[in-house]
Amino acid sequence: MGRQPMWRRVNFMPRITYFKPSGVPISQLQEVCLSIEEVEAIRLKDFEGLEQEECAQKMNVSRTTFSRVLGSARQKVADTLLNGKAIRIEGGSFEMAWRGFRCINGHEWTVPFETMITNPPQFCPTCHTASIMPLQPAGTDWGRGSRGRRRGGGWAGTDMT
Repeated sequence: MGRQPMWRRVNFMPRITYFKPSGVPISQLQEVCLSIEEVEAIRLKDFEGLEQEECAQKMNVSRTTFSRVLGSARQKVADTLLNGKAIRIEGGSFEMAWRGFRCINGHEWTVPFETMITNPPQFCPTCHTASIMPLQPAGTDWGRGSRGRRRGGGWAGTDMT
């Protein structure tokens, strides 16, 4: 049995998650699924123009892992362009570089990835209530079987029974 994949740090969630060739009905298309971390790899290397070592650091992975993720993403994009397939962006093994939170009183704040690993928030920094919950990042669809990591689910500090 293989080992669990490492979570990749992602700093961007695409708002548009489906692309298809013009003039071809969806029913006649094959789809290729691009994971969130594959999109992040393309964004960092090809759009931002960063070196692979810097990209790997930003995603919290080794350079060889980054190279493998980027290679997979580029192969999938080439397949869709050359063979007239659709691209669906969803899922993957990732953690947002930041996490938004909201307390029961409506205060919102963000916490960086590194802080989430070592010291996740227990209280609202404004009103100090323990009734906090993570916000769903924009553009995600946590409920459709995506493999993106989600912590929590409900108000922390309250009895959900």
